[in-house]
Amino acid sequence: MQPKQMANVLVKILGLSVLVFSIPEIFRGMLSLVRAGRVSLVDPVAAVIFVAIGIYLIVKSRRVVELLFKNDGE
Repeated sequence: MQPKQMANVLVKILGLSVLVFSIPEIFRGMLSLVRAGRVSLVDPVAAVIFVAIGIYLIVKSRRVVELLFKNDGE
């Protein structure tokens, strides 16, 4: 397997792990809003940002790998 292919797979796995980590955080943040009755949207908004980062890493993994290997002279 070529290094770029391996990096592509690893970036996709990283995106999946970020996505899987952030989904329960959304529910936890919403639950804390309901329980405490406070108006602090920091936790749910941060989790939504992580979801967006995970989806970006999965969809644009080739572009991310190209940025990582930009100076590599293959």
